[in-house]
Amino acid sequence: MIFSQLFDMVNLGIIILDRDLKVQKWNRWLEMHTRITAAEIVGSSLPDHFPNLNKNWFIKSCKSVFNVGNFTFLSQKLHNYFIPITPVHHFDPEFKYMQQNCTLGPIYNDKKEIEYIYMIIQDATEVAAYEAKILDINTKDKLTEIQNRRYFESKLKHEIDRHRRYKRPLSLIIIDIDAFKKTNDTFGTQAGDSVLIQLAALFINRLRVVDTIARFAGEEFAIILPETTLHGAEVVAGQLRDLVRNTRFTFGNETMNITISLGVIGATGDEVTVESLLKKIRGVLEDARIKGPDAVIIPAA
Repeated sequence: MIFSQLFDMVNLGIIILDRDLKVQKWNRWLEMHTRITAAEIVGSSLPDHFPNLNKNWFIKSCKSVFNVGNFTFLSQKLHNYFIPITPVHHFDPEFKYMQQNCTLGPIYNDKKEIEYIYMIIQDATEVAAYEAKILDINTKDKLTEIQNRRYFESKLKHEIDRHRRYKRPLSLIIIDIDAFKKTNDTFGTQAGDSVLIQLAALFINRLRVVDTIARFAGEEFAIILPETTLHGAEVVAGQLRDLVRNTRFTFGNETMNITISLGVIGATGDEVTVESLLKKIRGVLEDARIKGPDAVIIPAA
């Protein structure tokens, strides 16, 4: 009786499963958060009831506990959630379901045989929201809310590794706002900040989801284009240049004419590194600045 009361009093979800992964116990915490009573779910297969658990990783984890008697920890960072539950606190609208950590462990009978496994579910939404906030602070530009240079270089390393492994094309674009100092001097720094924000929004709306755009420096933006040849990147650069040229940038009652110059490079060969690409694209940007405004520069082969 005492253990039954504790089972229902703890601020955790607890499930007892048999070897067929049928629910034998379902505590009050789960009843409250899922609105599924023990009477409704006991005796039914948990993966059948929650199709998101009908996955190899979950089935294998349960079998491992039954066969070996080990304990398994399943992290929110890998799986987000196990039982779909509306978050108790709305820390972030991106969390449709409560973020959860889960522990699986064996339950032995009097013969020291594993008869059941337990599944303990812990609400990790607050921690996940905090980690997401810290990640945003470290990887996003505060003004434009796009990625910053730190994130860009980390992402570029990942894409270079993929480029080497699968021999797939990879290109970069770097963008400089022409005469940006003159814009700041004429209209004020707040107007300049507004131009940066408007440009970031324009670029995001034109680019693909798989592309990465970052504020690379003060008035510079950089773009990673996976699965894109040098020619394809040149076409994108031309489209971005024309898009900016044909857009009216406003701040208060002021209208500003903005142009950009762009450099385009492609990753080639197995020896390419983050450092070599950044050095190369820096050189291309300097050529674009010299030729600008409205220049699209591609280095000679």
